[in-house]
Amino acid sequence: MNTEPTKPAQEEEEDSRVRQIVDLGSSVVTNDHGTVHCLTVIGQIEGHGQAPSGTKTTKYEHVLPLLASIEESQEVDGLLVLLHTMGGDVEAGLAIAEMIAGMTKPTVTLVLGGGHSIGIPLAVSGKVTLMAPSASMTIHPIRMSGLMIAAPQTYHYFERLQDRITRFVAAHSHITEERFRQLMLSSGDMANDVGSIVYGEEAVAEGLMDRVGTLSDALNALYRQMEQCPRKRCTMQLPAAPAAAATGRSGPQTARSAQTDLSSAPYREATSLSRRPAQWNPLRLP
Repeated sequence: MNTEPTKPAQEEEEDSRVRQIVDLGSSVVTNDHGTVHCLTVIGQIEGHGQAPSGTKTTKYEHVLPLLASIEESQEVDGLLVLLHTMGGDVEAGLAIAEMIAGMTKPTVTLVLGGGHSIGIPLAVSGKVTLMAPSASMTIHPIRMSGLMIAAPQTYHYFERLQDRITRFVAAHSHITEERFRQLMLSSGDMANDVGSIVYGEEAVAEGLMDRVGTLSDALNALYRQMEQCPRKRCTMQLPAAPAAAATGRSGPQTARSAQTDLSSAPYREATSLSRRPAQWNPLRLP
């Protein structure tokens, strides 16, 4: 009995893959290392309002359920996120970043071209983060367009929203909150705004990214994680995070520490979602 797929079936499968790339900017590839889902975050990160016609966007209503399905899938072993984004809606960007940071499966983020504004939390959300030598990041304060009420409460809201971004970036990279705020409020880089523009090696030196690299480096980092994190262990349900003893609340580092129990000590050191220790060397992955 012939079990070979027919030509129409092969063409239909190929058309399905093409549609997935066109509609969602993602693809799934299986090789000797396992199955990798590649997701792109491009253009403007769209919020609750629809972006103007002709603007390339990443829609959170597409990405959030896709990330949930990747986490629960028995077929996907790792996630590679390619970023080339100008930023966009703050809360939508943070929502996607939190989803990636909360995944138990191997994740690697690679910044290509630009990872500006709210793209920075997305760039640091992976367990291993890389940035192309020619890529750049623009770090600047929160901006808002449209009608605003000029009241102290408005400025206080901006400050609190900015603190959410600062805390997330500091918790998922080597940079401190104080240094990130300094870069955010710097006045020497941009003629018409405050903020800083950092490139590949500068981002690594500041502690924002783990290391400079390209696609092959990102894939190698992902394959190393996949080898140390078998599929059954990566997709198992996480135990509830213990409450912090001093305050009775579970802080960001306490909540994320439960994920590191799924693998060996070297893997925990390389992929911990909490702030990485000072002695962390991104060039010497396990």
